[in-house]
Amino acid sequence: MSHPLRAAAPALGLAALAVAATALAVSFPAGPARADVAGFYKGKTVKVVVGFSPGGGFDAYGRLIARHIGNHIPGKPSLVVNNLPGASGLKAVQSLKAQPGDGTVMVHFNAGNVLKSLTDPDKVKIRFTDVAFLGSISSDMRVCYMWHKTGIKTWDDLVKRPQVTLGATSKTSGSYLDGALIRNVFGIKVKQIIGYPGSAEQRLAIERGELDGDCGSYESIPSNWIKGKLINVTHRNSKLAPEGVDAPFIIDLAKTDEQKKVLGVVLAINDIFRPFVVSRQVPADRLKALRTAMMAVLKDKAFLADAEKSKRTIVGPVSGEEADAIVAAVYKTPPALIKKAADAIK
Repeated sequence: MSHPLRAAAPALGLAALAVAATALAVSFPAGPARADVAGFYKGKTVKVVVGFSPGGGFDAYGRLIARHIGNHIPGKPSLVVNNLPGASGLKAVQSLKAQPGDGTVMVHFNAGNVLKSLTDPDKVKIRFTDVAFLGSISSDMRVCYMWHKTGIKTWDDLVKRPQVTLGATSKTSGSYLDGALIRNVFGIKVKQIIGYPGSAEQRLAIERGELDGDCGSYESIPSNWIKGKLINVTHRNSKLAPEGVDAPFIIDLAKTDEQKKVLGVVLAINDIFRPFVVSRQVPADRLKALRTAMMAVLKDKAFLADAEKSKRTIVGPVSGEEADAIVAAVYKTPPALIKKAADAIK
């Protein structure tokens, strides 16, 4: 089945693939351009600003990249991670305005903010075509799961439940969007508690019984919860299915074409779920160097071994050029469909 958003904008797939192929095939020219980039970065420290508190999935991926990408940036700068939580990474993206636009600051945030900038522009006052994407290191395998003590094991159990309580960092977070979708599109009684600093705090709330479960990245679920069968996955919010998970894909649960289109708009951002961005002011040669480094590190044996050791899945990475194209296409979604998507994630 084709992706509903891509059906609405059929040129996206071919254009994105073409851009990605070009991005992956390109190499640095020899001579002054590369020397200038290396000379700029030599001896410098590049800051990776993670828009979440320590201990969660975004923090882990941000630190994973920071440990290895310096080896692929000309001049081999040092990398340091700063946590700046707030509004699912939006605060970190906003901080770019006050940071040097020279390529020494990159931000890792939740791509759900891209959608919210369309559906709730009064609150998310950023147009994400105004930042430069370095790429997304992984697409998202998102699921909704319930704690084993709730007795909710399947989608049908969830539908029959009088109420379930979920948590989120903010109304721009992926957790909130996923919970809002099942409430507004399917009529499931979902109560959402907003304000957790990150997924680590939400997990503690689940263990204490304050929350019934969560919606989020499968990789971010503690391995002992999975091995100990302490959770039950009710459905997937991603076409990608984690190994051993046979829960239904939410778009396949839709009853009407309109529901499928609305879900498609909201879930399209999962393709660039773990993005890194820099200021648009970064000079073209440095931006190219950073984008190339982002793709190169994903093939680095040391990086891949580190990812496996830390149980961080790298699946469906997207180049900076392709991410730019995807975001540009999302901004071309018809206003009527955006309005319906906005209603679905309130």
